This record gives sequence, C-alpha cells and structure tokens, in this order.
Amino acid sequence: MKKKPIHSSEPEGARQRLTDLRLALLKLHKALIDSERLDYEKTVGKIQSPNHFLQLLTTDPWFAWLHPLSQLIVAMDEALDAEEPLTAAKVDALAQQTKLMLVVSETGEGFSGHYYEAMQRDPDVVLAHSEVMKFIKPRKP
Repeated sequence: MKKKPIHSSEPEGARQRLTDLRLALLKLHKALIDSERLDYEKTVGKIQSPNHFLQLLTTDPWFAWLHPLSQLIVAMDEALDAEEPLTAAKVDALAQQTKLMLVVSETGEGFSGHYYEAMQRDPDVVLAHSEVMKFIKPRKP
C-alpha cells in the first residue's frame, strides 16, 4: 500500500481512522496466523519452510477460515489507495464489516467458531482483538 495524499474533500480523520483500523487488523491477522501455525504443527507436524507455510496459508483447508480477514484487509488497502476521496461512510462501512466479522461464538461455524478457539488458546489473539475493537466504534458526529 502506497501513501496517498489526503484529498481536500475527505472528512478530517477518515483516512487516519481507516489506517489505524487496518494496522490493528494486521496485528490481529498476524497473531491469528502465528496461533494457527502452532496449532497446526502440534496436530499435523512441523512446517518445513517459509514457502511451505505460504502454500498452506493459501491452499490448505486448515487455514481457509482466515481468508475473509485477509480479504477485508485488502479492501481497506484498496480504499486507502483509491483515486476518489475516502468518505466517512466508506470507513464506517469497513468498520461495520470488521465488527460483524469479529464475532466470537463457541457454537459458531466458519470464522466465528475458529475465532473463538483461537481466542481461547492464545492471549496474543485476545490482546490484538481488543486493540481492533477500539477502532470499530462509529464516528462521533
């Protein structure tokens, strides 16, 4: 992601808010990947190389539940890199999408169930989650 100039028509703080949310999500994403890697290696066996790990991240069903989070981060990158001005509504929509995704459910399937398991086993995930939550509150009028 390249640094884009602030458009004069952008609401003050919109770009910074999205940048802060994106950085917090990146930390959460890394914590989840690290946690899943440890769990994978305990269950399946040692990952042999960084290339093997990248292949697992992108193609193995074990890690597939992380793809929606990766896609959300890409959507934020695209919004920050877009030619048109970033609107507060766009930032609010991405924050809302984040809030809806980061639901923790013990009985949930897909992302929410895996997310619950990761939060139960790894305090780094819990800390990263709480950091993201600071940035998903709606903007103040």
